[in-house]
Amino acid sequence: MAQIEGEVIKPYKANFLLTNAKIYTVTKGILEDHDLLIEDGLIKAIGKNIPQQNHTVIDCTGKSLYPGFIDSGTSLGIVEVNSLKETQDYMELGKVTPQMQALTAVNPNGVAIPVTRVSGVTTVLTQPRGGHFPGTAALINLNGYTPGQMFGGFKGVIMNYPSAVRSGSNDTRSLEDLQKTATKNLDEINKLWEKAATYLAIKSKGGELEYYPEMEQLSRVLNKELPLLIEVNAAKDIVSALEWIKEKDVNVVLTGVAEGWKVADKIAAAGVPVITGPVLTLPSRDSDNYDASYNNPALLQKAGVKVALRTMEAENVRNLPFNAGFAAAYGMGITEALKAITIIPAEIFGVDDSLGSLEEGKKASLFISDGDPFEPKTQIHQVFIDGYRIPMTNRHIRLYQEFLEREMQP
Repeated sequence: MAQIEGEVIKPYKANFLLTNAKIYTVTKGILEDHDLLIEDGLIKAIGKNIPQQNHTVIDCTGKSLYPGFIDSGTSLGIVEVNSLKETQDYMELGKVTPQMQALTAVNPNGVAIPVTRVSGVTTVLTQPRGGHFPGTAALINLNGYTPGQMFGGFKGVIMNYPSAVRSGSNDTRSLEDLQKTATKNLDEINKLWEKAATYLAIKSKGGELEYYPEMEQLSRVLNKELPLLIEVNAAKDIVSALEWIKEKDVNVVLTGVAEGWKVADKIAAAGVPVITGPVLTLPSRDSDNYDASYNNPALLQKAGVKVALRTMEAENVRNLPFNAGFAAAYGMGITEALKAITIIPAEIFGVDDSLGSLEEGKKASLFISDGDPFEPKTQIHQVFIDGYRIPMTNRHIRLYQEFLEREMQP
């Protein structure tokens, strides 16, 4: 539901009673003709015929309530326009910058944030890129005036696992050269790991340490204060990464995992959760079927892997529901695809006590739709984030309204 410019455009908090809705709780089934009460930013109650007091009542007859969607991998807030370097803030100089915080780079006024949230995506993981350890990703809610207000309660250090396969059709390196490069990069990572272990050992014994922010941040991974998000995509690299993980006693999430379907049994056996995507993309190899990317989440999930989805977009995070829709259509099913962008990422990020489903006591991050949100024709009528009623407007809507009728009045 587009909002006309000049009407209320600030998010505001109040007590809301959403009545007569079909509620997709995700964790406790689908509730027909139920009410949902929002008080103090939380879901206070879910039930039938909740008494109306001093609430703002929104009649949801014929409409559905869903928990806000979570995109588990984006550049939202740290990239404004992908083609303009001046608007990119996702990469630092050097290969080893795990201490660099994506959260501090987030622009709360990014144009793409309102574009994203009116599609029902209320929370995203925004992450840096490049090098061995490019920085620390952060979960953010898409409402707030400062990065601190937007912080969603999760951080994780990114690691790019060295690849021993070609990056694409333009990559003409020999297999021998690829392996040499991968081995060299892994040696560098292993040396960094050893150094971080030494740093942690000294710190644990109260020894004196010079200012060394890279090792300080990596030591927090070794100490299990922070998880390690390992970006790896080719099947051969995934198997190698699983072997590397065996030797490390840390909390790990695999990300990317484009060819995970080829080694799904090995990932399941390792018990490592996966954030995969984008789903709406071409296969990583010309020899693979056209639908390899569409099928990947379902094949991983059916093998027993805990799977969350991501878009890896900046301006088009709004397409997360359609990535999930393709995953649903290509074997995952609607129920599991819905979980992959709600409760599963909430569990992976350790925020499932407050996000990921519609339950009493959780944060009121949810939306009202007039149909299946995986369908492009469905309209999102209202979004709430932490109990704030979000203005249903953005630059796209304003441009649409501006140029819908272009005939000049006499």
